[in-house]
Parts: sequence; C-alpha cells; structure tokens
Amino acid sequence: QVRLVESGGGLVQAGGSLRLSCSASGSIFSTDVMGWYRQAPGKQRELVATITSGGSTNYAEVVKGRFTISRDSAKNTVNLQMNSLKPEDTAVYYCKLVGPWRPTYWGQGTQVTVSS
Repeated sequence: QVRLVESGGGLVQAGGSLRLSCSASGSIFSTDVMGWYRQAPGKQRELVATITSGGSTNYAEVVKGRFTISRDSAKNTVNLQMNSLKPEDTAVYYCKLVGPWRPTYWGQGTQVTVSS
C-alpha cells in the first residue's frame, strides 16, 4: 500500500509562484513513476508533469518553461515548483504514483487558485 499526501496549494495572484509537495509512504520502488495531475471544474483530469526515480521528466506543453518537477527518492517526495502562474492554472492538483505490476495511487488533492 502507498499513501500520498499533498501540500502547498493556496491562492496566488497571476504571475506568482507556488511550490507543491507530495510525500509518499509505504512500498515505494525505484521503478515507480511519480507525477502531478490537475483537474479544473468541469474538465477532465490532465497531466502536468511526471518524473522517474532516475530524474527523467515529462511536462505538459502548457506548463513547459514555467513548472519544474523534482524528486527526492531518499525521502520519497516529489515537488512541483510553479512559476509565472496563470488563472488557467487554477485546479485541484493531484499527486500520482504508478509502477509496473501494481495499482495506481492518488493523493487527496490540493487546491491551487490563481487570481487575475
């Protein structure tokens, strides 16, 4: 079993920054990919960024150059530094862990609101 707990969401003005953190506990393996997804009201959940234990990253086009994902495998944490935030970044942000031959795990989500 894996438990994911997000923190760091909040209200920020457009152009500002926020840093999200996800702390994972339980059975975490080097083959697990961790990442951030988001869901805005009335929209489907979408990829923001993912990172492997080796540090390979993948970003959604809309956040490239503004968001940076990082991972500390020793502490089982994954962070998302969000800069130059836009109102359209407003959403609930979820941490996700996925690995071979195991269920997909999600955190409870943290709200990010960007005011214009």
